[in-house]
Amino acid sequence: MPLLNKVRTAVSGGPGGDTASLSLTRLRVALTLFFALDGFLFAGWVVRIPAIKQQTGASAGDLGLALLGVSAGAVVTMTLTGRLCRRYGSHAVTVATAVLLSLSLALPPLTRSPLALGLVLLVFGAAYGGINVAMNSAAVILVAALRRPVMPSFHAAFSLGGMLGAGLGGLVAAGLSPTAHLLCLTAAGLVLTAVAGPVLLRHPSPAPPEALPARSAGGARSGETRSGQARSGEARSGARGTVLVFGVIALCTAYGEGALADWGALHLAQDLHAHPGVAAAGYSLFALTMTAGRLSGTALLERLGQTRTLVAGGLTAAAGMLLGALAPTVWAALLGFAVTGLGLANIFPVAVARAGAVAGPSGVATASTLGYGGMLLGPPSIGFLADWFSLPVALTTVAVLAAGAAAMGLATRGNRAGGPARTT
Repeated sequence: MPLLNKVRTAVSGGPGGDTASLSLTRLRVALTLFFALDGFLFAGWVVRIPAIKQQTGASAGDLGLALLGVSAGAVVTMTLTGRLCRRYGSHAVTVATAVLLSLSLALPPLTRSPLALGLVLLVFGAAYGGINVAMNSAAVILVAALRRPVMPSFHAAFSLGGMLGAGLGGLVAAGLSPTAHLLCLTAAGLVLTAVAGPVLLRHPSPAPPEALPARSAGGARSGETRSGQARSGEARSGARGTVLVFGVIALCTAYGEGALADWGALHLAQDLHAHPGVAAAGYSLFALTMTAGRLSGTALLERLGQTRTLVAGGLTAAAGMLLGALAPTVWAALLGFAVTGLGLANIFPVAVARAGAVAGPSGVATASTLGYGGMLLGPPSIGFLADWFSLPVALTTVAVLAAGAAAMGLATRGNRAGGPARTT
């Protein structure tokens, strides 16, 4: 395809670079918008959960079971989306799941029972899981073509979208019903998809030169062929192991995000007797520093490289969470939360990018599924440990897992991926 040839030429510095560079820039902008949309829509749903709980008459237990629909739908879809990306292309799957996510957001306020809510949240979760794998797969390939470690900038857009969605939702909650609010978000999602989607659909995913298959020498002997097949099998096995390691690194990071989202404010209010407003600001401060860390992630990766960024981030998050969990004063704990956000900021994007570079969309799917599992595992694990010990002690597990992520990042420093699998 002519466009693809231009992209390949531009990556190697040949003629046609201006046109290809413009195409890559357009792709980056479009993907950034989808990351922001994902965070914006999800946050918009989250802030209306209390109102929808009241509307459906759900108890706390009923609501918990209904919310499992989001998790179940996301995990199931994440395991399948890698295959869909290989068959139809990560760009097309990103657009399709963005439409589904936008439409499914309008369904929860239409329900009148916990069972109905759980069923529609299965659809919402499926769309949410699908778009996360698809757009991360597209981003991994684009990052390789750009030859710059810009993956954190996409995740910064997700964080910014989430902050905007939560802030806007808080402002309109008193004046708009959940139905009107989420219908407005559905319309906004469809409009943005109509604007950014054609950019992805018109342009195939770029393939950097190192991702292109090398021409095989003619007349290879059968012994060489068998040896090559054996090496290929070993490489695939090693790639699966590497992807799992990066998936566990993503899990360790997401565990901390989920734990702080659900338990950070309670720790400040219950254990440190913070004012409710100050306690609520704890997670906001964590999210703010995480966003700032991701915005500066590209520069950090260019300066330190992926391995040093993983290790430094894990150790920083571990130190910050120890302070946040064990500090005797509110302000020291808030400082710890802020440092934790900075430390965790770039671990998940780097882990997903490395998994995608090793195994393409299936690697992104595996790492994302494990990471999402960590976000689900964090809150209940903290709750059980808080019952057995105390909430401050339970929160130190975030520090332990962050340090573990640093250790695993150091252990994978010798792994070098080839090019990402091309998905058009």
